[in-house]
Amino acid sequence: MAENQGVILAIDLGSVRVGVAACDAGRVLAYPLDTLPGGEDVARRVADLVADTGAVALVVGYPLALDGSAGIAATKIEAQAREVAALVDVPVWLVDERMSTAQAHRRLRASGRTAKTARSVIDAQSAVGILESVLRASETGHALGRKLEMEEANG
Repeated sequence: MAENQGVILAIDLGSVRVGVAACDAGRVLAYPLDTLPGGEDVARRVADLVADTGAVALVVGYPLALDGSAGIAATKIEAQAREVAALVDVPVWLVDERMSTAQAHRRLRASGRTAKTARSVIDAQSAVGILESVLRASETGHALGRKLEMEEANG
């Protein structure tokens, strides 16, 4: 991500819920923003959040298999990311999300939440984990993930 300032949104796309996280403009702190219901209009709702927050980039959790290959779930998420990319004027990045949900569960358990009480926020916490990995990588000058090119997004 070329710019080193500005809000970045991260999403953890799921069929039932979509977790959304954001960071401050200085890119110091990632925090849960919202949990959206899954469904047909997810791309539009995410595009609206990008506009509402003034985000300069969007990070999409990319569910690679443990061996790093892109399976059926990754293909589905990439197609959804392309739908969003067609609606926004900011770069969209696919970022490996392996283990982000497990990390989110550990964080919530450590804070005293049970699986039942964590269900409504787990997706947003997962998006926080994805965004934190991006922020850590950018601190060291590394890009994390793969940028969707507009030709890819619209093709």
